[in-house]
Amino acid sequence: MARRAISGLRELPPWGDTTQSLVALALNSTTSFVAGTILAAITGTLEAVPGLLMLVPAAIGLRGNVFSALGSRLSTAIHLGTFRFSARRDSVLVQNVAAAMVLTMAVSVLLALAAKGLGIAVAIDPLPAPLLDLALVAVLGGLLASLVVLGATLLLTLGAVRFEWDLDNLVAPIVSTLGDVLTIPALWVAAQLLHIRLVAQGLSVLLMLATIVVFGMAWRAPLPTLRRVTRESLPILCGAAGLSMLAGLTLQSKLGVFNRYKALYLLELAFVSSAGALGGILSSRLATGFQLGTMDPDTRPGRAARRAALAVAGLAVPVMIFNAIGAHLVAVAFSQSTPGLLRLLVATAVAGVFTIAFVLAVAYYGTLAAFRVGLDPDNYGVPLVTSSVDFVGALALVITLISLHLV
Repeated sequence: MARRAISGLRELPPWGDTTQSLVALALNSTTSFVAGTILAAITGTLEAVPGLLMLVPAAIGLRGNVFSALGSRLSTAIHLGTFRFSARRDSVLVQNVAAAMVLTMAVSVLLALAAKGLGIAVAIDPLPAPLLDLALVAVLGGLLASLVVLGATLLLTLGAVRFEWDLDNLVAPIVSTLGDVLTIPALWVAAQLLHIRLVAQGLSVLLMLATIVVFGMAWRAPLPTLRRVTRESLPILCGAAGLSMLAGLTLQSKLGVFNRYKALYLLELAFVSSAGALGGILSSRLATGFQLGTMDPDTRPGRAARRAALAVAGLAVPVMIFNAIGAHLVAVAFSQSTPGLLRLLVATAVAGVFTIAFVLAVAYYGTLAAFRVGLDPDNYGVPLVTSSVDFVGALALVITLISLHLV
C-alpha cells in the first residue's frame, strides 16, 4: 500500500504545473471574496430589479462556461500545432472568438427569458421585472464583462505560445476569477440604465434584434469552426444556464440565512467558483489528453486520467481551506457578520468532499461522453462541470450549514 501511494505521488504532474494551478486558484478565490463583498453591497439594486438575483449565478457561470471552453479549444489547437495568431476571418482564433461572443449574447437573452418564466412559475415575491429590463441587464452586462474576459483569455493564449505555459492549467481558474469579479459590477452598471426608461427599452429591443441576427449568421456561417462551435455549444450552455438558475433559486430560498451571516455570500461564491475551476482544469487536461491520444477514453479511468484527477483532488485541499479562512477574515475586515471560522471550516470540509467527488466524476464522464460521440470535448466538458457545480455546490453548502446546525 505504501509503495502504491509513493508510486502515485511520483506520477503527479510536475511541480511547475501544480504551482501554476495553485497561483491561479488562489487568485480565483481572492477575487471571489471581492465579488461576494460587491454582491452584499448591491442589495438595493437586487430589490429594485426583482429576478436579478436569479440571474447572478447563471450570468457568472456563463462567463466561465463560454471563455473556459474557448481557452480549452485554443489550448488543444496549440498542443496540436494548428494554432496561429492571425486576424484572418477563417483563422482558428477569429472563428473561436466570434463563436464565444455570439454565444454570450444568445444565451444572455435566454437567461432573461428563463428568469422571467421561472420567477412566474414558482411565484417569487415580488414577481420578476419586465422581460425587456431583464434582457437589457443580462445582455449588456454580459457583453461588458465578456469583453474584459476575452482580452484576458487572449493574453493567456499569447503567454502560452511565447512562454510555453500550459493553458489547461490557467484558463479555467483565471476566467472563473474574472467572471466572478466583473459580472456583478457589469450587471449593476447595466441595471442603472433602467432608470432612463425610454433609452433602456430602446436599447433592450436593439440588443435582442442584434442577437437574433448575429446568431442566425453564425448558425449558418460558411466558416466550419464558427458554425460547429455555435451549434455544438448552444445545447450544453442552455442546460448549464438552467442548472445555474436553480442555484440562484437555492440561494434565494435561504436568503434570510445569508443576510444574517454576510460571510456566507463570500464563502458561497468562492466555494462554487473554486470547485468549478478545479473541474475545468481536469476537464481541459482530459480533453487535450483524449485528442492527443495520451489518455485512454475508457469507461474505467486509466492511469493517466487517475493521475490527473488525483492532482486536482490534491489541489482542492489547500484551496478550500483558503476559502473558509479568507471568507471569515474578509467579513471581519469589512465589519460583516460571520458564523465563525471553525464553522466555516467544517462546512467547507464536509460540503467540499461531496462537491469535489461530484466534480471529478462529471469532468471525466462528461468529457468522455462528448469525445466518444464525436463531439469536441472542449465545448462540453468545462460548461458541464462549472454549471452543474453551481447548483450542486450551492445546494451541498446550504444543506451542510443547516443539517449540522452551523448557522
